[in-house]
Amino acid sequence: MSKFSIGLSMIALLAGASAPAMARAEDVLINRVQQEKGMDLPARGLSMDQVEKKYGAPQRKLAPRGGDSAKHPVINRWDYSNFIVYFENSHVIHAVLNTPAGNNTNPGSAN
Repeated sequence: MSKFSIGLSMIALLAGASAPAMARAEDVLINRVQQEKGMDLPARGLSMDQVEKKYGAPQRKLAPRGGDSAKHPVINRWDYSNFIVYFENSHVIHAVLNTPAGNNTNPGSAN
């Protein structure tokens, strides 16, 4: 057996082994999206003042990131008990559930 065919066999084996994990990740993502649809999350375009007025003060406001150029606007993140809100400058661009999925297994560790 040549080195080339051994290499191809290894690639095929690794690709097949990762398929179940990818399927589980898709299921988790689909479930998370379904949960978010039923939640009252801050809508895109709301100001920081509007979010705080409707949902109260966040548990934590992370230090702003970016702002070094027009291509990298200031991004703020506010953590609530059930969701996280991302702001570009001072307006909501996205809100997500605060669940242990994907890279959000320990949101409290982010600065």
